[in-house]
Amino acid sequence: MEITPPIAGLKAVATKGNVMKLRQNVKHFAAKQALTLPVVGDAVNDRLVDLHTNVFADKAEPGRADERRAHLDDFFDATMDTYVAALDAGFPEAEAREITHVQANFDFYNHGWTEMMEFPVDELADHYERYESFFERYDITIDEPLGTFAPADGITEAPSTPEKLDDPEHPHAEGGFADDVYVETDDGEIVVGGQEEPTDVDPSEAPGVGE
Repeated sequence: MEITPPIAGLKAVATKGNVMKLRQNVKHFAAKQALTLPVVGDAVNDRLVDLHTNVFADKAEPGRADERRAHLDDFFDATMDTYVAALDAGFPEAEAREITHVQANFDFYNHGWTEMMEFPVDELADHYERYESFFERYDITIDEPLGTFAPADGITEAPSTPEKLDDPEHPHAEGGFADDVYVETDDGEIVVGGQEEPTDVDPSEAPGVGE
């Protein structure tokens, strides 16, 4: 084996341990439904890409955010296809979203952007193995985090900081959770495996629809 928000609610809250803690609310489920709809799906896709890029650019080393934005935009745009494929494969919303965050962290590692990572570098293989069957199906590896979801014309390059791998710091990897998916609700409750999807989700509540 070779060793990749709604507005304040679609981002992942990183923890130190085997998994990440994700936030999850109705906007996540609305986005899940809206992404595959004609026309509106494109707007939601673009808004989610912007949100994710902004969240992770804010975690970049000072002075590095702008040079990484185009790369992050392209990368997160590709992971939207991963997210939909994971949902189609039967993964619940939280796990499908976590898969895309794992892809992103593989990419951050490859670039030496350790300050942006959501789990320590020594847990890369652990996270790969958690979703190994899905990753293998789409040729996703730590070295090639987009696998078959990589666009044919590639993605924008950005400068790496490989020296950070010599003594990695992970200011956004805190806490300690067991090997499972943990989500935090709007009420602050921690739910193992994620919440049940509401039956009355309105896709118009997804980020980007109203814009």
